[in-house]
Amino acid sequence: MSQAVATNTASATLTGLMVPLSDRTLLVPNVAVAELLPYRAPQATPGMPAWMLGQIAWRDLRLPLLSFEAASGGAPQITSNTRVAVINAQGGRPEVKFLALLVQGIPRSIKLESNLARANVQLAPLELDAVSIGEGVLKIPDLIGLEQLLADAGLI
Repeated sequence: MSQAVATNTASATLTGLMVPLSDRTLLVPNVAVAELLPYRAPQATPGMPAWMLGQIAWRDLRLPLLSFEAASGGAPQITSNTRVAVINAQGGRPEVKFLALLVQGIPRSIKLESNLARANVQLAPLELDAVSIGEGVLKIPDLIGLEQLLADAGLI
């Protein structure tokens, strides 16, 4: 019987990543991030939306580099802590496997219980929910919605 309890307890936890942005911290499943890269200036194309920073090269691919802050009403920031997180695409488009996301610093792994406390805060566009962890609030991003922005703009 204690083995069944241990199995149930183990399945109630999830490993997530706290991804720092300039104005908030995102919470994503650890499997959402394929790789973290040092920042390098993207190849920009004139006339792109503010959230589309350009294209970067990664493993023989050209990935769109996006600013989550700009896509949800803020502004992109490039600092000495800026990195690029390669995100596994979630939208089910066979031609789109990865996206690149501007982040500020290094994401941290966190063990989460299934009963996270929801945070009573206003959500920005592309935020699905918010949870309280200790003293902080983590925003749950709409990664499929971010990919849909690319599709709606004709960029993928």
